[in-house]
Amino acid sequence: MPTIETGSRRRWVVTAAVGALAAGAGYGLFFWQSGESSRNAANPAAVEALLAAALPDVDGRKHTLGTWRGRVLVINFWATWCAPCREEIPEFVRMQERYGARGLQFVGVALDVPDKVRPFAHELGINYPLLVAGLDTMALMREAGNRAGVLPFTLVLDRQGNVARAHPGGFNEAKLEAVVRPLL
Repeated sequence: MPTIETGSRRRWVVTAAVGALAAGAGYGLFFWQSGESSRNAANPAAVEALLAAALPDVDGRKHTLGTWRGRVLVINFWATWCAPCREEIPEFVRMQERYGARGLQFVGVALDVPDKVRPFAHELGINYPLLVAGLDTMALMREAGNRAGVLPFTLVLDRQGNVARAHPGGFNEAKLEAVVRPLL
């Protein structure tokens, strides 16, 4: 049976953990809203490493993001449990339909497990490739411009593979279209 001292210690640990999470989330929100992320350019070497990384799709087949070099590439890091991700994905589906023939290619990189990604993709009618990332990819994502480590995170690359925009947080269709259309 836990003693009063053990119960107090447990409450203190839980309170400290919640406080640390809240501080981290607050810092991430500040970082995102302050525009500091746009001042911190993506590391070109990290972007090249990301393009070269072999990531599995939901069926386990390996692909590299570099496969789509030569197209305007929108790489969206997301997860099934992420509410802003769920909001922006239908807009990405529409943009893939609208601009795919003009050279736009979305690729979703799920920080999740294939068994959750597959039904999620079906539910939302995702019409672009989905890859599944591990912890090593999260490190590359941070170096590629997502200093705060937030989801969703979107990288827009021009046809040469240069970063046109690194965007932490939700990306609405109008703002993304303003970045993408001049690149097509």
